[in-house]
Amino acid sequence: MTVLAEVLSANAAYANEFGDKSALALPPARGFAILTCMDARLDPAKYAGLSEGDAHVIRNAGGRASDDAIRSLVISYKLLGTKEWFVIHHTNCGMEFFTDEVIRGLLANSLETAALGDAGFYEVGSGPGSTEGNYIDWLTITDQAASVLEDVARIKAHPLVPRGIPVYGYIYDVATGRLVEVPAATTAGAAA
Repeated sequence: MTVLAEVLSANAAYANEFGDKSALALPPARGFAILTCMDARLDPAKYAGLSEGDAHVIRNAGGRASDDAIRSLVISYKLLGTKEWFVIHHTNCGMEFFTDEVIRGLLANSLETAALGDAGFYEVGSGPGSTEGNYIDWLTITDQAASVLEDVARIKAHPLVPRGIPVYGYIYDVATGRLVEVPAATTAGAAA
């Protein structure tokens, strides 16, 4: 079953009410960017009080400071003027439920979707698989606060990131909807 018809119907309704949104400026109006997880339970517009045009939101698995995420943040600053950045991970993240070795093994066995049980992810499909997963750093997470600190520190240390940009570190609690500061990350991300 596909959701294509639902998506196109929702888009048609949205376009009908689009109004003057075409007049929104290219730079984000509130001058900041958020790097966060792609998890469907997170709605950055709601947890950060955003409207369309307010901020850049960069999403990937785990909300990690990958090369591509840093590329987007640098563009956000250099070309579009953001002045503050947030790294926001979250509790109960899927990136905590496996290691690089686990996903590499799963992909080597089968490209079909795996299942999640009490002991973690396990294979339910049949081959073929691929060993190409061996060449990817999956940026899995074993400790949320430590990963936020690691990502903030990596961003701040990057040679293309100006020292004057503050980078704040938070964990979104999926049980309460609250943002919980990781003080060590915010300290590491302070503007110089």
